[in-house]
Amino acid sequence: MHQLILLRHAKAVPDAGADHERALTDQGRRAAETVGRRMREAGLIPDVVLVSSARRTQQTLEGLQNAGLWDDWPNVDTLPGLYMAGIAQLIECARAIPETVRSALIIGHNPGLHEFALKLAGPAGGAAQARLANDYPTAALAEFMIPTAWRSLGAGASLQRFLQPLDIG
Repeated sequence: MHQLILLRHAKAVPDAGADHERALTDQGRRAAETVGRRMREAGLIPDVVLVSSARRTQQTLEGLQNAGLWDDWPNVDTLPGLYMAGIAQLIECARAIPETVRSALIIGHNPGLHEFALKLAGPAGGAAQARLANDYPTAALAEFMIPTAWRSLGAGASLQRFLQPLDIG
């Protein structure tokens, strides 16, 4: 059994030139740290982090670290291909995770991240799934339990929780 956590970057400044270089707002920095604290409290401490090369995703990762999510810095791979990745790229990225990795975190962007989460969750019901289907705002986190090998990842994962910034407060 594997754990996959999908985190959308925290709130970034509005379009201010090159999209790839957009930084987090002050609100976004606070949200990233709050998510990091909540993750630690819930025991969501991934072994591996796959993060987009965009500035806002890198700063979201820094916020998690500033919140004390890890005692030691985890194995972090910055992947330029995660920048604005679609569902196919996200699936490919997750399927490439080594089997020895128990828990992985992907920090990325919408709409691809939302579409990926919806595919993993499948058609089953539940309150968390209904909320996930509705929206995937900035700094939102979805935790999945994956019953298969990483290389076989597809629909049928079990959505454990879906946290939005308003839930975390």
